[in-house]
Amino acid sequence: MRIASLTILCLALVSVPAFAQWSYDNGPINGSNDAWTINFGYIISDTFAAGGSTTGFQFGAWEFTGDSFSSVQWSITTAENGGTVIGSGTASKDGGTLTDSFISTNQYGYDIDKISVSGLNVATSSGTTYWLNLFNGAVPNGDPVYWDENSGKGCGGAGCPSLASESAVGTIPSEAFTIGGGAATPEPSSILLFGSGVLGLAGLLRRKLF
Repeated sequence: MRIASLTILCLALVSVPAFAQWSYDNGPINGSNDAWTINFGYIISDTFAAGGSTTGFQFGAWEFTGDSFSSVQWSITTAENGGTVIGSGTASKDGGTLTDSFISTNQYGYDIDKISVSGLNVATSSGTTYWLNLFNGAVPNGDPVYWDENSGKGCGGAGCPSLASESAVGTIPSEAFTIGGGAATPEPSSILLFGSGVLGLAGLLRRKLF
């Protein structure tokens, strides 16, 4: 009886529901079409459909040769660069929340890089559309930096391609980015495993009581 009790207890403990991951994908980095400035006071905004809380995102960037992002400011809002601010902050290399990975050099001589931002904990809700806003991108020498435009080609997220805007001109084609995090509901297999553990414990207690 003791072995059975221990087995059922372990089953219940290890089967605490795991949370699935979600991702909105607005398509791969293009690097050859166009790009939009995300410093010198310009703000670029793109929509995404959340699948739960947001923990990070990646986007395509154009940079002058040899440049590398040191930081970028971001916000997630309920309206185009406005409405309710769900989360905001500054991702930086020094803070360990930003990495800049070189991909290639395009036909115009710009470096095409992938910028990854991590360590977020934004309480976005599953099934809700939000705006990701990028601004005040910085490189050590102060050059302009740009968010890659891909018009949502090859996108894989629900509701893609995103809507997009630039703070000075209004509506623009959408940009290359992915964003994701943890889902708000446990995976079905975890629910079944958890339920098995709970039922086993209930049966064991019933036998002891009666």
